[in-house]
Formats: sequence, C-alpha cells, structure tokens
Amino acid sequence: MAEFSHFFSALYLIVNIFFKLILLELMLLVRSLLIRNSTSSADKHTINTTLYLKLIEKENPTVRYTEKVCEGLTECAVCLSLFCEGESVRKLRCDHAYHKDCMDKWLQQPCVAATTCPVCRKKILPDEIVDSYRRLRKKVECDGIHEHTILLLSALRGDSLLSFF
Repeated sequence: MAEFSHFFSALYLIVNIFFKLILLELMLLVRSLLIRNSTSSADKHTINTTLYLKLIEKENPTVRYTEKVCEGLTECAVCLSLFCEGESVRKLRCDHAYHKDCMDKWLQQPCVAATTCPVCRKKILPDEIVDSYRRLRKKVECDGIHEHTILLLSALRGDSLLSFF
C-alpha cells in the first residue's frame, strides 16, 4: 500500500510540474506574439539613443578642435589622449572639452555619475531627459528577458521550443 501512495505522490508531482510548464510556455507564446506585433526592441533602442544623442548635441554642441576654440584644453579627460587639430570635440557649458565619441559613450552609461561632467561634476542634461532615456532603455533591456526564459524551457523539455517563434 505504501508503494501505491509513493507512486501516486510522484505521479502527482510530475503531472503538476508538466502542466505548470505548459501554462508557462503558453504565457510566453502569447507575450511573444504581442511583442512581435509591436515595434522590435532594437528599433526602440536605436530611436531612443538617436533622440538622446540629438538632445546632447543641442545642449552641448560639437565643435572642431583648434587651440583658439578650446583655449587651455589639450587632452580628453575620458580617454586621456591629446586633442588633434580638426577633431570633433564636445565642449560643455562648464568649458570642459572631450572627444565627441568619448563624451557620447560617457553619457550613455547607466550610472548616475555619467550625467555629469567627468571633471567638475556639473550636470550636462536636465534630469527629466536623462530619466526618460534610462526608463526607456531599461524597458528595452527587459523586453528581451523572455527569450532567455524560452531558451531555458526548451533545454528542460529537450527539444526546440524556439521553433514556435
């Protein structure tokens, strides 16, 4: 009698796990179809990053480096290399200058310090713009999480669940 009890207990556990996996797969399938009908995550990120970089350009325009334009500034504090005549330099309102690419990468980092001048820590963009960009970027990053879950489920099942998508 104890063997039957143990058998049915194990069977209940297996059936319970099986139905929960099926339910989870169905939920992921529906979510994937809903996301697929909307704009793709990569497009959202590109558009948001492009808009963010345009706002940076508007607030802190790029100039060509000359000793006259960037008086007293000879090196980029981000990469520590010297400015060359004619290079694209982003001159901030605090009168510090950086290579355009160095500063743009700096401003796209997720940490709080990246919204300020690397030298004097003066704010470069208004908080609302930075917060909006980070919220949208975080949403885009979270949209891809379900793909990892599908991959894990397919590994558990032993076949390719990805063929449904």
